[in-house]
Amino acid sequence: MRLYEVAFIVHPEVDEDGVTALTEKVQGWIASAGGTVDKTERLGKKRLAYEIRKQNDGSYVLIQASMNASAPIIVERNLRLNEQILRFMITRIDETAPVATPAPATAEAAPAPVETASPEA
Repeated sequence: MRLYEVAFIVHPEVDEDGVTALTEKVQGWIASAGGTVDKTERLGKKRLAYEIRKQNDGSYVLIQASMNASAPIIVERNLRLNEQILRFMITRIDETAPVATPAPATAEAAPAPVETASPEA
């Protein structure tokens, strides 16, 4: 099984209960395709960077799931046919890639200013 992220934006006219129902429906599609849902995160209603289908807002949902290689095709087909979903993206997570960690902040992080010698006349 491979790790995938399924991110989608729900139409702004769908209420919170509708977003929850739609999220459960997507989780059902993943399960019926032979996958398992590892984590679900609702990011809430946000302003879109640009207009999609004459809409400026949308509710963002992110699902991390383990699926076999053919399952994303089935999930994508169902996402594409649902009119409540404005946009979606399914991304495979590389399991061997190292996880980026922020570097510790130190006092030596900023380079010291360099003094330049001015030519004397």
